[in-house]
Parts: sequence; structure tokens; C-alpha cells
Amino acid sequence: MKPEILIGAPMPPSVIAALEAVFTVHRLWEIEDKQGFFADAGKRVRGMAASTLAGRIDGAQMDRLPALEIISSFGVGYDTIDAAAAAERGIVVTNTPGVLDDEVADLTIGLLLATLRQLPQADRFVREGRWPQGPFPLSPTLRGRRIGILGLGAIGKAIAHRLEAFGVEIAYHTRSPKDGVSYAYHDTLIGLAAASDVLIAIVPGGASTRHIVDAEVLAALGADGVFINVARGSVVDQPALIAALQAGTILAAGLDVYEDEPNVPEALIALPNVVLLPHLGSASVHTRAAMGQRVVDNLKAWFADGQPLTPVAETRHLVS
Repeated sequence: MKPEILIGAPMPPSVIAALEAVFTVHRLWEIEDKQGFFADAGKRVRGMAASTLAGRIDGAQMDRLPALEIISSFGVGYDTIDAAAAAERGIVVTNTPGVLDDEVADLTIGLLLATLRQLPQADRFVREGRWPQGPFPLSPTLRGRRIGILGLGAIGKAIAHRLEAFGVEIAYHTRSPKDGVSYAYHDTLIGLAAASDVLIAIVPGGASTRHIVDAEVLAALGADGVFINVARGSVVDQPALIAALQAGTILAAGLDVYEDEPNVPEALIALPNVVLLPHLGSASVHTRAAMGQRVVDNLKAWFADGQPLTPVAETRHLVS
């Protein structure tokens, strides 16, 4: 018999079709009697395909699936899954690193340029018919800026590699220096912010990074500073960021993520010195297809030989 798996929230049709070719699939969002499902069929579910749309998956939810062996997550970040609780229960968690690095790095550069050169504002200037009345104001520039990267994992390195082509100075902060990296290392985030004109956040979400970019860090970035967030909304203290933008503590911000998505505070929307994107980091047809295939491949590999492709660090020891 095909192993039974649960899909926690809607995924691309191609992903669901690929899963249905191999597994007996339950679509949680289509099940009206969820309590009855968990009491009956839920006891047979051995795998789960998850995404941020499914909400938080904690130990209590895992316990409703007593036969669960693996959670295959759609995305590189997995802060909505309690990986420690999964490890305690012998459940492997996988994610989709690698396949989205370039897409997120490309978008980060686009967001940085859009924020500095005020491209959305210039677009509105033309559309609103204001050009005949005079030229668009001169914008800030990337020239001569010092770029600080908070987090230098695979995506952070891809961002830094692209920035090298712009001839800018690059530095970074992580918990410890990275081997084989020539960029300047700062052992504190405050130190990195003070030495930078642009601060790019690309660290995982979760308790350890919650509000790591706070009022003090933004003040250190300074009045000519630009903050770019392509990490998680929880990484920045959002009220502190709004206050810093309103007061001119920093120059501008480019945001792809927010604390309570998809709800963006009106105070952010009202600010003229912010570029706002609806969490587009990996949102291309090409990359989402690759991410979906990785979700499928992790599940198939686990049930074939117990060797998923990309187990997360917390559960890597469970792979034989």
C-alpha cells in the first residue's frame, strides 16, 4: 500500500499531483471534520508536506499524528516547525535549501536598488503625470556605500557575490567568522551597523533572532543608512523601524517580510521612504517549482531508503 501523507495547506498543483502519484494524500484544508480525521486516518499518516501557510506545527500537533516519520517543508526557513520537538519524537524535518538561493539573492539586489534609486516612487511620478511639471528629484546612490550583511549562509553569500560586481565594500556579522570568506567580520551586530551604510538581514527567524534589529542597531546604522529585510519579519522590531523611518534616524528601508503577514501596518504604507514587497523572495514560477520538487523528493527518498536529501540540522542525526 502507498504510504499515507498529509498536506497541511494548499501547494502548487504540480506538487500535489507528484505526491498523489506516489502516496495516498490527505488535503487538510479540504477536510471538514478535522477532529474525526485525526482520530481515524490521522493515525496512519506517516509523512507531511508543510509550508508557512499551514501555520505553526508544534509538538501537540505532531502528537495528533502518532505514526508521523517526516515533515517535508516547502521553504528554506522552517521557524514555523518546532524542529526540536520533532527530534524528540523521532520525526525528521526537511527543507528546501539551495534551490532558491539565487532567486532570493537576485530579488535582494533588486530591492536594494529600488530602495536607493527610488524606482517605485519614480514610476508613480510618471504615471501621475508629474514629469511635465519638472524632473524627478535626485536620489541616493549605491556608489561608495558600505554593505553589511546580517547572516552569511548560502543566500547571504549569494547576495555578497552579486554585490561584488558593484564595487562596494562588504562586511558581515554571524555568531562566528566563516571559513574561506574575505569580507570583514564584525563580532557584534551593533558594530556591523555602525560600520555600514546598508544593512541587509538574511538570517533565519525564530526566538534566537527575534527583534535582533532593534532601535539601537538602527541608530547605529545612522541617518544615511538603509535597511533591507529579506529574512523574516520577526528579525526586526517593527515599531522601532517605523519610528526610525519617521524620525529620520535611518534614510530608507526595503522590506519583503513583515511581523504579521499579510497584514502590513498603515504606518509603514504611509511612509514615502519605504519600498514594500509582498514576500516575493522565492516567488517565481521556476523557483517555486524547484522547491516543490524538493518537497516531493525528500518524501520519496525517506520512504525509499531513509535518506532524505536535505534534513535540517536539528533532525540530521535521525537519518540512518
